[in-house]
Amino acid sequence: MRPQRLLIGVVALLLLAGCGGPGAAGAEGPRPELTIWIDALRAPAIKQAADKFGQDSGVAVRTEIVAKDLQTQFVTAAQAGKGPDLVLGAHDWIGNLVQNGTIDPVQMTNRQKATFDPLALKGVTFNGQLYGVPFAVANVVLIRNTELVPQAPQTMEELVETGRALVAAGRTQEIMALPMGPTGDFYHLYPLFTSAGGYMFGTKADGDYDPKDLGVAKPEATQAFQKIAALGEGGAGALKRSISNDNARGLFTDRKTAFLLSGPWQFADINKSGVKYDVSPIPPFAGGKPARPFVTVDAAYVARRGAHKLLAQEFVTSYFTRTEVAVALYRADPRPPALIAALDQVKGGDPNLEKVLKAGQQGEIMPAIPAMATVWDPLGKAEAAVTGGAAPGPTITAAAAAIQSQIK
Repeated sequence: MRPQRLLIGVVALLLLAGCGGPGAAGAEGPRPELTIWIDALRAPAIKQAADKFGQDSGVAVRTEIVAKDLQTQFVTAAQAGKGPDLVLGAHDWIGNLVQNGTIDPVQMTNRQKATFDPLALKGVTFNGQLYGVPFAVANVVLIRNTELVPQAPQTMEELVETGRALVAAGRTQEIMALPMGPTGDFYHLYPLFTSAGGYMFGTKADGDYDPKDLGVAKPEATQAFQKIAALGEGGAGALKRSISNDNARGLFTDRKTAFLLSGPWQFADINKSGVKYDVSPIPPFAGGKPARPFVTVDAAYVARRGAHKLLAQEFVTSYFTRTEVAVALYRADPRPPALIAALDQVKGGDPNLEKVLKAGQQGEIMPAIPAMATVWDPLGKAEAAVTGGAAPGPTITAAAAAIQSQIK
């Protein structure tokens, strides 16, 4: 039986049964209503899929934009029984969401799984179960103004030297733009941290991340932060707290820097600016380890306490597995699609996609263990403090202690 016909049959049964929950009723009452929480960027694309789902099934679908702290707001609302039926977010949320009892495993067939990038499926797998339907993958890359710098630098030292020369010549104002801000952004910094010898979590024998092996508590983390400090405001001046997610892209599109260390979510606006650019992996420190960005996966999750869990399962497995939906999401936010057919359809018109994926080959899938919820705030603040001149050793030691105190 085709999924659409099966869904209509399921909906009919639910209506006849008069299932409980908001928006549910018997055949004479209002139709069931699915609620999806999402960020503003992807809301239009999801609304298209949701409207199509509603037309096919007779189920009303409402998309709600949550502009800030989506994960935190979802956990709070779900535990109070007031959350949505579905939520879209990054895969490193999974451990925290499962630990808090807020999402259910997703029921995809082996045939459906085979249509996705295996790395994307790995990202949404936790404790051997699939917890989300992936729709995009991404990682940090080096975005370079090719008119100012025709050839990609091979090392971070070469990048900094080139950037300083451009500033000295009055051609740019900043050596590079790596988003940080006053409270840091360790996600963007992570490739530099790994090249300098640091790591986030070790792995167990089975390859899963081990929260007991906290890399930022090891001596290598102090050594890495010493290199980061040398790039900071008291050193080379390449890293600055004044550069954040709010202005990093603007510095690049206004030609005030030749280098932007960020991801494919920047491409749409850079394309509009007219700046000629190229994409390459983040260069490592000379003599250092590879610069390994986190590979992130965006996915759709079914809320455990949602009012219409069966319909939510049907929505994510019937619609997020469709090429046209994945392509629409890519058009809204040009990250490489996780659905293989969608990637094949769009990559011919966007050479950047292959370059992002190539850069991601030397990266590592971002841990989805619950401990990930504890790392961002302490490490971001440590990054900002060291960039501003704080002593690397005591700063990273204090951050590691704060993280360890929260890991359960």
